[in-house]
Amino acid sequence: MSRAALAFKPRTGRAVLVMLAGSVREPLVLERAEVALLPPGEFATYHAAEGLEPEAARTYVKGSIARAQQLATSAIREAVKRGKAAGHDVCGCGVLVGTGMPKWSTEEILAVHVRMHKAEGELFREVLVQGARDCGFEPATLPDKTALDAAAKKLGITRARLDADLAAIGKAAGPPWGKYQKEAAAAALVVLKQAETRG
Repeated sequence: MSRAALAFKPRTGRAVLVMLAGSVREPLVLERAEVALLPPGEFATYHAAEGLEPEAARTYVKGSIARAQQLATSAIREAVKRGKAAGHDVCGCGVLVGTGMPKWSTEEILAVHVRMHKAEGELFREVLVQGARDCGFEPATLPDKTALDAAAKKLGITRARLDADLAAIGKAAGPPWGKYQKEAAAAALVVLKQAETRG
């Protein structure tokens, strides 16, 4: 049974998932997909709460985060099941993460538009990190803004080499293989590398 690794590039209300199987030297794309992190019809959490009365806004945001958490955990659990069904041992999960933010209240976030964007970005990263933990993984994280540079460093290779490797993985897998798939795949390679180091 070969190893497989999941990784996610979070977006607003969704995330790009890439699952790689095999080794760091010879990885194979087992799956790539976009998973929903909000139910149909819901959009950016804080934008949806804008204009509500404070109590209603707090209630809405709390409920929306809970729904996002449920979807994130379920997406990871289902991906692990699919990996196992394909004969692979899913060894870990990678997530691209942000820089974090102050412990603002819902009111403080809704008061400043740029904070709403920041809070939403963090929300969807955080539910995936927590979802990975809920599924028994301590996620390997990469900084969203410098994911490929950080991955190259963790893999002990040059950025040019990583770019070439990701291009080759994408060529073998076929489209879609854009920036987000590459970033998620880089995180999955880091997960595989960590598993290989553990032995």
